[in-house]
Amino acid sequence: MKKSPQLIVLSGLLASTFLLGSCKKDNDPLKAKKPVTEEVAAEIPPATWQEHWFEHVQLLKRVYYNDHIAVYYDNDMPTNVTWPYRRLDSIWRYTKRTYGEFGPDKRLFVILHENKYSGGHPSTYFDASHDFRNVIDVGLNGSWADSTGQPLHITAHEVGHIVEGASKGFHNSPAFPLWGDSKWMEIYQYDVYKSLGWTTIANAWYNDMWNKVDNFPVANTRWFRNWFYPIYNQHGGTATLNRFFTLLAQYFPKNGTNYARNMNWGEFVHFWSGAAGVNLKAQATIAFGWPASWETQFQQARQTFPNITY
Repeated sequence: MKKSPQLIVLSGLLASTFLLGSCKKDNDPLKAKKPVTEEVAAEIPPATWQEHWFEHVQLLKRVYYNDHIAVYYDNDMPTNVTWPYRRLDSIWRYTKRTYGEFGPDKRLFVILHENKYSGGHPSTYFDASHDFRNVIDVGLNGSWADSTGQPLHITAHEVGHIVEGASKGFHNSPAFPLWGDSKWMEIYQYDVYKSLGWTTIANAWYNDMWNKVDNFPVANTRWFRNWFYPIYNQHGGTATLNRFFTLLAQYFPKNGTNYARNMNWGEFVHFWSGAAGVNLKAQATIAFGWPASWETQFQQARQTFPNITY
């Protein structure tokens, strides 16, 4: 996995309304506490957690938890940074409402570092590396004070990788070699921000992604402008994003709970066409071009997966 201050993720395979304002104390779900019965005590996430992955070696301390998230800071992370409690709670709740549950533990485990481990990575409940938990582990070389800019975006990004890598009860992301580290996140994050009513953040994100240019699969590719946003805007929005992963879970080859292989471009367009309910070959041609090999793959995909219709 690349390590940089930009949105980063582990290769091989990723926020509710603003709650920063005043809330009625008796209605604030982030302040409500359960009686500590024996059953509830068994559900309480551990007070400390020793990192044991990659170069991470910090003894983490739990600074917040509820039924949906557990937040851990290392000793250098300022404990007065509390916006992640609300933002990540909102993102994770929305993600589960949209894409379903992610394993038996309903919580997202959020690990934050300041001035170390620049970048971020996810892990899912399938992975022993992070103790079979859904995890985002993010470090910044600067301050975490900003709740609307890069600190928010990098955490939301890592949650998006959990979606692509562990949706619908299956592990791995067959599309990852095609869309890479950040292309799926461009539309995932836009949908999250928009759906949670974070209009200013959503609009700023839209403008940034609209102007973004990549060099894959060909030079001057505009993934958001010419692929994901037209699909999202014209063919079903949030439901279409979810249907893509539903179709993968229903039809793409598996070995147990792992996807057995990666997708080719023809399969990619076929599955997205099924999710959108319309043949997206023309849109793919606008976005990426359409080499002869893709046409062969596309026709083969339609034969291999005939139950995906549009």
